[in-house]
Amino acid sequence: MKRTTMSEEGGTLVSNYVKITLAVSLYWVISIITVFVNKALLSELKLDAPMFITWFQCLISAFLCIILHIFSLLYPKILKFPSGNPFKVQNIINVLPLSILFMCMITFNNLCLKKVGVSFYYIGRSLTTVFNVVFSYLFLSQKTSLAACACCAVIVMGFWLGVDQEDLAGTFSMSGTIYGVLASASLALYSIHTKKVLPSVDNEIWLLSYFNNVYSSIILLILSGVFGELKNVQEYVDLYAPFFWAFLSIGGLCGFAIGYVTTLQIKVTSPLTHNISGTAKACAQTVIASYCVLVGRYFSLPLVPTCCDVGTFLYLWYLLWSVE
Repeated sequence: MKRTTMSEEGGTLVSNYVKITLAVSLYWVISIITVFVNKALLSELKLDAPMFITWFQCLISAFLCIILHIFSLLYPKILKFPSGNPFKVQNIINVLPLSILFMCMITFNNLCLKKVGVSFYYIGRSLTTVFNVVFSYLFLSQKTSLAACACCAVIVMGFWLGVDQEDLAGTFSMSGTIYGVLASASLALYSIHTKKVLPSVDNEIWLLSYFNNVYSSIILLILSGVFGELKNVQEYVDLYAPFFWAFLSIGGLCGFAIGYVTTLQIKVTSPLTHNISGTAKACAQTVIASYCVLVGRYFSLPLVPTCCDVGTFLYLWYLLWSVE
C-alpha cells in the first residue's frame, strides 16, 4: 500500500484551499458585476421592457447551453455536458412548474432592480431566509426552533428599518419593495422545489438550467407581447444601435456565468458555505452601493444591511450548529 507523505497531504490541502478561494472569489466578482450590469440594463437604457430584457438573458443562456452540448459531442474528452430534450412531454411535466418559479424569480428580481437602488436591493431581497423557514414548515413539515424564529425576527426588523429609511430619504418605491418580496418568496419556493425535480433530470444541474432557460424564454416572449413590451422595443430609439445589443448580450453572459459559478462554488464547498458566502457577498455589495449613493442618506442607513446580515448570519450559524 502506498503511503501518503506529510508533504503530499500538505500539498493536497493547499491545492484544495486554492480551489475554494478561487471559486468563492470568482462567485463574488461575477455576482456583484451581474447585479450592477442588470441595474444599468434596467435603468440606464431607458427601455420600459424588463420582461423582454429577462427573456433575452434566458435566450442567451439557453443558446450557450446548446453550444456547450454540441461542443461536448465533438470533444467529449474535453467537456461533458448532459443530454436532454426540453420538448419531451415527460420533461415538460416534470420541470415546467419549477421553470415557472424560476421565471418568476428572475423577473421579479429584475423588476426590483429596476425600481430601487442597489443599496436597497439587498434589503428588499433579505426576506429569502424568512420565506425558506415558512415554506419549509408549510410544504416539508419541517418544524423550526424558537432560536431560528428569533433570527428571522431580526431579519424582518432590518427589512422594516430599511423601508422606513428609504421613505425618509424620499426614495421609497412600493412596487420595488413588493417585487423584492415576491422575488424572495419565489427564490425560497424554487430552492425547495428544486430538490424534488433534480432526480427527474438525473441530478444534472446544467440540464435543469438548460430546461429552465428554454421554457422561460418561451413564456417570457409571450408575456412580453401580452403586456405590450414588444411594442416598446419596436419603438425604442436605439433599437438598432450596436451598443444596445452588446449591452444586452453582456447581461446574458453575466446571467449564464452566475449560474456556472454558483454551481462551481457549491461543488467545491457545500450548500451551507454557499449561503454564507452569498450573504457576505451581498453585504459587501450593499456597502459598495451605499458609498456610491451616500450623499443625502440618513446616518442609520448602514445599520439596515447590518441588521439584515446579523439576522441571516445568526440563522446560518444556528443551522451549522444544528448539523454539528
